[in-house]
Amino acid sequence: MEIDPFIFRLSIFILSIFVGYYVVWSVTPSLHTPLMSVTNAISSVIIVGAIIAALAGSSKEIFSSSSIFGYIAIVLAAVNIFGGFLVTQRMLQMYKKKKDKQK
Repeated sequence: MEIDPFIFRLSIFILSIFVGYYVVWSVTPSLHTPLMSVTNAISSVIIVGAIIAALAGSSKEIFSSSSIFGYIAIVLAAVNIFGGFLVTQRMLQMYKKKKDKQK
């Protein structure tokens, strides 16, 4: 009996969602800022790959599937990067306020 490749990949995707959820919510607040910096670096690599995917189609087909998915990946990774910088900035401001109150 052979497992359908779609079902196999879907089950891995669903398991990764659960594992990712529990990993992210178990991070202590003091580790949040360094981890956001790492995810920003990973998203920048994703943008490079998305640009390559967006430009992979031929010049005759402007709206090929690779260019559409590449553009969507660029937009989502850019939102992730800018959101990560905003969250990191906010976390750093929270630590700065604690230092000012102690003095």
